[in-house]
Amino acid sequence: MADQDDTVTYTVDADVATITLRRSDAMNSLDLQTKLALRDAVHRAASDDSARCVVLTGTGRAFSAGQDLKEHVRDLRDPDRLLSDTVEEHFNPIVTAIATMPKPVIAAVNGVAAGAGASLAFACDFRVLADTAGFNLAFAAIALSCDSGVSWTLPRLVGRAKAVELLMLPRTIEADEALSLGLAHQVVAADVFEDAVAELAQRLASGPTLALASIKRVLAYSATHDLPESLAHEAQKMALTGASVDHRRAVEAFLEKRSPTFEGH
Repeated sequence: MADQDDTVTYTVDADVATITLRRSDAMNSLDLQTKLALRDAVHRAASDDSARCVVLTGTGRAFSAGQDLKEHVRDLRDPDRLLSDTVEEHFNPIVTAIATMPKPVIAAVNGVAAGAGASLAFACDFRVLADTAGFNLAFAAIALSCDSGVSWTLPRLVGRAKAVELLMLPRTIEADEALSLGLAHQVVAADVFEDAVAELAQRLASGPTLALASIKRVLAYSATHDLPESLAHEAQKMALTGASVDHRRAVEAFLEKRSPTFEGH
């Protein structure tokens, strides 16, 4: 199954939904049309029962260069337009859908991810980088604060001190450094990049989807709650997953010394 806009493609194959940014001539920068299409695509992926894993990627030599600055310059000339409008109407809903959808999301970082493009990747559960890819938290370079959730995700990935450095002194973080900092799950050669992404996506898509979604939720919950509240929330998710078909079948498979087949519920 495949659907596409001029700027974003949505496909589902073997339980994996792939969302592809297609403005390669503009480094997959995010103009209004692209932001709307991407917002629709991630919300669709979140509710798509045929997708048990989601891949977000780009075409050409960029994952995404972030906000389209040519469009932004035009907006600056319009006194009725505020930068915060697109943050609230587009970037925030996109990041929220990625971070909260009940299935794992892989950022397949095929090239440079800058500004909001990097923020989108950090909102995902996994980041697989081609060895030619890199990140740049470019906000301060154009005298902006930061958006798309990076103030929340980046310190949790690299620690507060490093987050301050990367945001206040923006530079390109090459793939190998991204791996050492914890910004990447895996770095692979560009010529095997698509195969590596597909292998991870298929492993996640064939996994216990309800359990993976619950793990994702308890980690997010514990980041903003104390230990007693987190323990209570863990108990709720254990009750949910403990009653699942996948759990029962996994225990049976373990006792029978065979690999389980998960159905996702």
